Amino acid sequence: MDFQQVFGKPPETQASAPGRVNLLGEHTDYNDGFVLPTAIPQSTTVQLGFSSNSQHHFYSENLNEQVSISDINHQPSGFASYIFGCIELLQKAGYTIPLLSVYVNSSVPMGSGLSSSAALEVATLRALRQLLNLPIDDVEIAQFAQQAEIQYAGVQCGIMDQMASSLADTEHILFLDTRTLERRVMPLPEKAEILVIDSGVPRTLATSGYNQRRAESEEAARSLKVKALRDITDVNIIETLPEPLRRRARHVITENNRVLEVLQGVTSERFGELMNASHASLRDDYEVSVPALDKLVEILQKTEGVFGARLTGAGFGGASVALVRSGQSKGIAIHVLEQYKQAGYKGRILVPSLGLSDAA
Repeated sequence: MDFQQVFGKPPETQASAPGRVNLLGEHTDYNDGFVLPTAIPQSTTVQLGFSSNSQHHFYSENLNEQVSISDINHQPSGFASYIFGCIELLQKAGYTIPLLSVYVNSSVPMGSGLSSSAALEVATLRALRQLLNLPIDDVEIAQFAQQAEIQYAGVQCGIMDQMASSLADTEHILFLDTRTLERRVMPLPEKAEILVIDSGVPRTLATSGYNQRRAESEEAARSLKVKALRDITDVNIIETLPEPLRRRARHVITENNRVLEVLQGVTSERFGELMNASHASLRDDYEVSVPALDKLVEILQKTEGVFGARLTGAGFGGASVALVRSGQSKGIAIHVLEQYKQAGYKGRILVPSLGLSDAA
């Protein structure tokens, strides 16, 4: 199926946006902290046309699902909630949005922690900007996209995913201060490349512990009388907090410090050590890992040619990211997936796209 087959006429315009993988700085964005994402090759494409009747029509090729909306007060669920949220927020900002036909196709894996939702939001907003010649820049697109996820999909996310999808590329790391939106484009560590492997355990943010972790972080910040945990750099200050707030705060503070160390310039070996420390912190202090992810990361960390590895995304399932020696991704992936299979799990390589089977 394509746009014309679904809607009876060709689209007026289309736009794409990539997923992202986060190398360091997990669960720090909604704490006003620092992050280091990069874009991945997989992307979401949104095609737009004008509706031929009195309804919005949203179609997902991946899900083979169509949603039609006639009552503006009826908020849809699922993939349509992200598109609807983007349209509603633009209208609330004073832009006139006509009734639309929307066709979505994505190669970003869903439920793997690679921000398929942010890619959908940013692609939708880019397509709307093109179709209607809207005077909004890439940062504003990220901000609208974040609010669509918060207000219409129910995920109290920070702005990292949307900023990465809107501004990052696959050749560089994007350093982002999520409070000020100060950013810096940095090269990947020397003689290194990125390997992303899906654990085979899907996760959903809105129904997971994600919102609970955010609430715990905010409670810790209030107890410490700061605006956000980003304002604390000395972990000794948190010792008076009750559990689990003390461990939640310790993760955020040490994770921010890891990102800031990279900003000063580190070797690939040191970058890998920081990734390993990040995973341990996410597993033990923030408690967002699962046994499958821990096993996958453990195998990666023990594999020759891997500088470091950690879970990526919010956790509770999803994918791992590793920094590996340039040119060795394929061999490392085959070895790791075989070891992972022997441990009773089934994973698949996501980045780079090598055409490997689900279980090597």
